[in-house]
Amino acid sequence: MGAANQVLVRELGLTDYARVFSAMQTFTRDRDQDTADEIWLTEHERVYTQGQAGKAEHVLAPGDIPVVQSDRGGQVTYHGPGQIVGYLMFDVRRLGINVRELVTGIENAVVSVLASYGIRGEPRPDAPGVYVDGAKIAALGLRVRRGCSYHGLSLNVDMDLEPFSRINPCGLLGMEVTQMVDQAEGVTLREVENRLVDALADAYGLSARRLGRTGSC
Repeated sequence: MGAANQVLVRELGLTDYARVFSAMQTFTRDRDQDTADEIWLTEHERVYTQGQAGKAEHVLAPGDIPVVQSDRGGQVTYHGPGQIVGYLMFDVRRLGINVRELVTGIENAVVSVLASYGIRGEPRPDAPGVYVDGAKIAALGLRVRRGCSYHGLSLNVDMDLEPFSRINPCGLLGMEVTQMVDQAEGVTLREVENRLVDALADAYGLSARRLGRTGSC
């Protein structure tokens, strides 16, 4: 199976955001037309990440949690243990899709995963991401360079939500945040990861090849 219809899946475990951010940039810079697309799954150590055009006023009281400048779209968000972060290193041109279709595919994949647990999630036309009863459960932030994407999504599974109260999540004032364990029973991080990989691959017509826990990028 060629690079055009296969996606490699790497499980990185718990990682430092800045290190993975740098690795994504390097991967995207060095890839060529024959490079297979990849999905990186990770949990980050506690960190706030600020989008490329992020406004400082949305970071209210970070306290002891570092704020890292990123080059993705969007405003500030929080990453921490118990949240699945999925990075999509896709050759968008080779897939024959545009950025809007890339975003829609992610949102649809998350909605499908939530539905498999009996959770009704839905996107919003005015704010990328997925919401449950108006509360945000998944955030999106992407960058496309030379026709290739990096960054991706975060899905709240079983985490400490308190740090979200110290920011305006994604620049949305008064936005409530929720997570899967508060919406359904029988939710485990590893099983959600597996379902998310399958849903993302299906969204783009790809076959997922799991490389397991690599511990590196």
